[in-house]
Amino acid sequence: MTRKQRRLTIIGCSLAVLGIAAALVLNALRDSIVFFSTPSMVAEQHIAPGRRFRLGGLVQPGSLTRGDNLAVRFEVADGKDKLPVTYKGILPDLFREGQGVVAEGSLDPSGVFRADTVLAKHDERYMPKEVADALKKQGHWKDDYSDYGKSAGAVASEANVQTGQGATR
Repeated sequence: MTRKQRRLTIIGCSLAVLGIAAALVLNALRDSIVFFSTPSMVAEQHIAPGRRFRLGGLVQPGSLTRGDNLAVRFEVADGKDKLPVTYKGILPDLFREGQGVVAEGSLDPSGVFRADTVLAKHDERYMPKEVADALKKQGHWKDDYSDYGKSAGAVASEANVQTGQGATR
């Protein structure tokens, strides 16, 4: 075998091993690639009790009940299905009924999602300043985007200026 043939054989074998390794990793992570599962996806997939996953959706209005020792119970819905969630701990500041939420935990045998982590998502109108500036530059800016690219401090200081409040120089 010549030197060139040996080199091509080694490269071919290396690519084959790399391809097999990539296929095995992607197969193992197939269910974990999705950032979260909605209540409809949970019902369709028949997720076994005790298996950890992330649940995402909207907190159903009127479903939030608070118990003793920071225990909370609420329902997460996606418009089609809903799933009861229990959590014990301090909820994020942005958490409220009607707001998006992602909870991490597992189902118990009775079908209740027991969360050990709850993340509240900001509303869909949030837009980073850089994105707002890019939209203005491209001419795609709409007037109803006016407060999206501002930080909370900028909105508050603008409100103070409009109402005549705030410090003077």
